[in-house]
Amino acid sequence: MKNISVRTPAKINLTLDIIRKREDGYHDLSMVMQTVDLCDKIHIDEAGGEITVECSDPRIPCDGSNLAYKAADMVRGHFKIQQGVRIRIDKRIPLEAGLAGGSANAAGVLKALDELWDLKMDRDLMLGMGRAIGADVPYCILGGTKLAEGIGDVLTDLGNLPEYYVLLVKPDFSISTGWAYSNIIVDEIKNHPNNEAMCLAIRTGDLDGIEKNLGNVFEAPAFEAFPELSKIKSEILNRGAKASLMSGSGPTVYGLYRDKGDAERALRHFRSIYKEVHLAKTCQK
Repeated sequence: MKNISVRTPAKINLTLDIIRKREDGYHDLSMVMQTVDLCDKIHIDEAGGEITVECSDPRIPCDGSNLAYKAADMVRGHFKIQQGVRIRIDKRIPLEAGLAGGSANAAGVLKALDELWDLKMDRDLMLGMGRAIGADVPYCILGGTKLAEGIGDVLTDLGNLPEYYVLLVKPDFSISTGWAYSNIIVDEIKNHPNNEAMCLAIRTGDLDGIEKNLGNVFEAPAFEAFPELSKIKSEILNRGAKASLMSGSGPTVYGLYRDKGDAERALRHFRSIYKEVHLAKTCQK
């Protein structure tokens, strides 16, 4: 029986803007996403004729609702494969944190099974499968620094973001994507991030421009409902970060650091307060 192991990296939002609500209930978005090297690890073994999922975090469902399971099921169905797989997920990416951990796992399974079974999927097929699983999955398949539009699945490569140390602080609660969307009124958003300026800053390697143009429309309602998030952001900035933002629908707040020493000192401080604090680096794929 064959097996394979892959790492599935988290993402952060450098920007997140909601353009409009669509008739199908989804929202048109415009956002810049960035891969960081905080990863889950997935081990896949051929086993029997069924799909089974195990996870190191007992809070993660391991049934058909798990995105890694859905990815394996989709591959088997499309290629009419009878072989089963055992998927084991070693979780490091915090749960319901705005870091796309579940989507990253699904993307990792798609790529791993393509290699394990020598399926030779082309890009469009794999991205289409990802899109059917979840809006963030196509981005997680490609990774890197991307402008994401549509529901998040129309992707434009922006080149290489200059390297940053990224401090990730998740408080001891979660925010669901559903809650985030239900607590924002698109027509009443006052401060939209400037995605054009952010894309230009990335393409030209303008650190000041990148740091100045971070923005996320979910921050305002999340900070109003959970004032602790605003305090975390302020403390991150007070401890040497060049910029700070809540990622995705939250509640993880991150800081961008140019200096490793500043980032490590901030890491020690926040780890004395919260359980889920990580120091990562931006990376390309």
